[in-house]
Amino acid sequence: MRVLVTGADGFVGRHLTSHLRARGDDVVGVDRDCDVTDLARVLDMVREVQPDAIYHLAAMTHVGESWASPTEFVRVNVLGTRNVMEAAHQAVPDASVLFVSSADVYGVVDPSELPLDETHRAVPANPYSQSKREAEILVKKMAREYGQRALIVRPFNHVGPGQSVKFVVPALVDRLLDASESGAKEIAVGDLSVRRDFSDVRDVVRAYRRLVEHGTSCEIYNVASGIDVALADIALDLVSRIAPGVRLAPDPSLLRPVEVPVMRGSFAKIHDVTGWEPSIPLATSLNDVISDLRSRRHEA
Repeated sequence: MRVLVTGADGFVGRHLTSHLRARGDDVVGVDRDCDVTDLARVLDMVREVQPDAIYHLAAMTHVGESWASPTEFVRVNVLGTRNVMEAAHQAVPDASVLFVSSADVYGVVDPSELPLDETHRAVPANPYSQSKREAEILVKKMAREYGQRALIVRPFNHVGPGQSVKFVVPALVDRLLDASESGAKEIAVGDLSVRRDFSDVRDVVRAYRRLVEHGTSCEIYNVASGIDVALADIALDLVSRIAPGVRLAPDPSLLRPVEVPVMRGSFAKIHDVTGWEPSIPLATSLNDVISDLRSRRHEA
């Protein structure tokens, strides 16, 4: 299968292109060399590549940053997605498009409603998730109008080697490595009371390819572990592994305007359709994040 991956140089994009190539796909990855907000550029790229499938990952993804620049998040995440769908329609109308949304679109939920399945209402609680929800609606509308095969995936939190230290797990690891090296007695943390459903990024990209192979057009699929874990438990585990005795000091500057207390998803739908289920335990993911960040420090 010949595939085009947008956002290929990002955390998930790098793992996805590696997985696709390992499965025998002919992969063309684009990132900043193809601005998805430029329809002409996207159309030229799709015409040149002539993919059988497009994995659309290119997006602005940091929830905290979305509060400061909501218009830019709409421009990239909504307009960019519209351009990818339009280019697919014009250049490769028989191709499949996988749009990566986010489980963040579910918003603030009551613990009694967990685990979340795809029928749960979507009430985004921040500018990032609002942009993703708008893009989902756009993908469905354009796919139905054009007859294009398109799939929407809502991944819950994912983690693994190569993730930016802007995100919570690698951020904790990075601060703890600093403390271990400097002898500092505490590190700054945000709200550790929240609970999140973490999947390993290598499981997530397996799910994406399975959906392109077997998913139903215009359907939405969760990618989740089905288990929620408190960030406090992850942080304490990381402290014990990296810098025993270091204290976790809450920092108000790391808090978000709106925080979702708990998230846990159901992966029953994607399992029923593709057979996918998570296979890499969180402990392995954490070990790999630690090893990755240590390696990056040695290379710096």
